[in-house]
Amino acid sequence: HLATGRIGKPGMGPLSLTGQPNAMGGREVGGLANMLACHMDIENPAHRDVVKDFWKAPVIAEKQGLKAVDMFKAVDEGKIKAIWIMSTNPVDSMPDADGVAKALKKCPFVVVSDILEDTDTLTYAHVKLPAAAWGEKSGTVTNSERRVSRQRAFLQTPGNAKPDWWQLAQLAQRMGHDKAFRWENPSEIFAEYARLSEQNNDGARDFDIGAFSEISCAKYDKLEPFQWPQTKQGSQPQTRFFSNGGFFTPDRKGRFIEVKAAAASVTNEPYPFILNTGRIRDHWHTMTRTARTPRLSSHYAEPFCEINPTDAKALGVIDAGLVKVSSPTGEILVRALITDRIVEGQAFVPIHWTDQFASNARVDKLVHTIVDPFSGQPASKNVAVKIEPFQASAFAFLVSRTKPDLHVSNADYWAMAKCEGGWRVELAFETHEKAHRFAGCLFARHSDKLAFEDGPSQRYRIAAFKGFELALAYYSASEPVSLSREWLVEQLSVEHTQSAKRFSVLAGRADSGSPDKGAIVCSCMNVGANEIRNAITLGACTTDEIGKTTGAGTNCGSCRAEINGIIDDFLPQTKIAAE
Repeated sequence: HLATGRIGKPGMGPLSLTGQPNAMGGREVGGLANMLACHMDIENPAHRDVVKDFWKAPVIAEKQGLKAVDMFKAVDEGKIKAIWIMSTNPVDSMPDADGVAKALKKCPFVVVSDILEDTDTLTYAHVKLPAAAWGEKSGTVTNSERRVSRQRAFLQTPGNAKPDWWQLAQLAQRMGHDKAFRWENPSEIFAEYARLSEQNNDGARDFDIGAFSEISCAKYDKLEPFQWPQTKQGSQPQTRFFSNGGFFTPDRKGRFIEVKAAAASVTNEPYPFILNTGRIRDHWHTMTRTARTPRLSSHYAEPFCEINPTDAKALGVIDAGLVKVSSPTGEILVRALITDRIVEGQAFVPIHWTDQFASNARVDKLVHTIVDPFSGQPASKNVAVKIEPFQASAFAFLVSRTKPDLHVSNADYWAMAKCEGGWRVELAFETHEKAHRFAGCLFARHSDKLAFEDGPSQRYRIAAFKGFELALAYYSASEPVSLSREWLVEQLSVEHTQSAKRFSVLAGRADSGSPDKGAIVCSCMNVGANEIRNAITLGACTTDEIGKTTGAGTNCGSCRAEINGIIDDFLPQTKIAAE
């Protein structure tokens, strides 16, 4: 579009599909190592002078700082001896995640500001600072159409938690910069930000919100969403940039950036598959918050690797079996999900699972530190890996009212998820002896138990009750355990006064008179696949009709594609059965 002169026309131009809702806002305030605030460049002498004069700074950096991957390399090499990590979890989210953990372990001084105390990164912190969460913060965010929106706190900050700006200001004051960082509230920071945006600007730079340079605290509180630029002169706001040229360069012409390919992640004989990493529907980044919500874990309760059926057959991977995925930088162990959504020769693993919720599923430990030479973006979508079936002798499933300490277990694989009433856990063991030993330790303190064992088939089941409540239930077999998992999860929240109901728990499925939702498809409305199939049987043939019948897909709508898939798969079978 730039080459053909169409930038800025309707339907044309760059579109940033970012993973963070305020990625634009973070860049505007200079939240990258190669930028100054208000879209000014560190390596531009004129821009440096603007910022230096505005802040009355005696010196200012003249070159870019280290981008994220290089920064942690510098920590590992001892060139950075102190690091402050705010609101992120790099031990899980960075390429070569094990290398990041190793670097932080060596670092003399690590500070972490977070809203939780049990992230993988906090393990390495010398100082932990309680931070304000999203709903406790007051400020602004900017979306990808340059629209700035006022964000108002709707929760009180608990305990000693403080906003990020307050923490930074306090540190600066204690370092002798009291006058420059004497803010009392976010409105003062926003006004300073607006004044810097108009400093020596006069249309030379795209970002200008000088109209708000004298904004009061009261007016800031009532601030309505606006699209920048908004100049102090009150010129007509631009809703669309560059439709008639006028780029923000000295000659107002657009610039192409010459790029050269870095060393690519190519497949080879030891590592023949291309691994793509990314997100799934209901989880966010490293699950520090979303894993605490049972509903969001009900769709996918454990980490997985999507593999094409042809590749799975060639590898000897069974459906719902386990696979070891490895690269030169590490290996993980996850559930195999055989699906034709993935083309042959490729695989997909989600980024979300951490050591808090799985035994070995931090997929970014497989991602190498090859980055784009201009942006610093790592090649998270193109990792050469090897995939091998993990030969487990025993698979198991556990539901428990209390959270089990699996970090000290003898399980070779485990993945844990919060559920209504307790926890659900998938497990695997190299031997049946280990599986039985695990169960023995788990149930040792319980007296009210029911158990079943079939020696020839190596099936073992045991359930423990405390009064009328199910305390925990455990099921193991030589193959992935076939159970009504969602129904079993529900049993943690109901009373078991009748023996028949208790034996149903041991059987692992509802009796004929009880409904079984099946795997959850719609997390918002808690609707399972079996309920959707039942609705199709009764005549619902579209997502809208399914929504009217079950409620599925009527809230956020992110499950509608999956509902369509169930309709496509199940409807032909229903018609054949009717004929």
